[in-house]
Amino acid sequence: QVQLAESGGGLVEPGGSLRLSCAASLSIFSFKSMAWYRQAPGKEREFVASVTAGRDINYKDSVKGRFTISRDIAKNTMYLQMNNLVPEDTAVYICNGALGSHLFWGQGTQVSVSS
Repeated sequence: QVQLAESGGGLVEPGGSLRLSCAASLSIFSFKSMAWYRQAPGKEREFVASVTAGRDINYKDSVKGRFTISRDIAKNTMYLQMNNLVPEDTAVYICNGALGSHLFWGQGTQVSVSS
């Protein structure tokens, strides 16, 4: 059973930073791609950032220059460093991993940006 577990969310003031983690139950080398999505209340889930096994990286336009996706192979963990947070970044952040033809999702971690 593949499991993904997010952590690192919380409440932060505008302009602040958080680092989210997505820990996998197997080597993240196994995933052909991994990604972060987010879902704000009353809104559709939206793409935030992704990284492939070949280390190709993509970001949602509104987070470019503020967010950085990375992986630590030794720790089987993917990260999302989020800087200069704004209230519009408030959402549940969820990671996924593509393994073969299957897409696995974590449960999510809440990020709230407010003064």
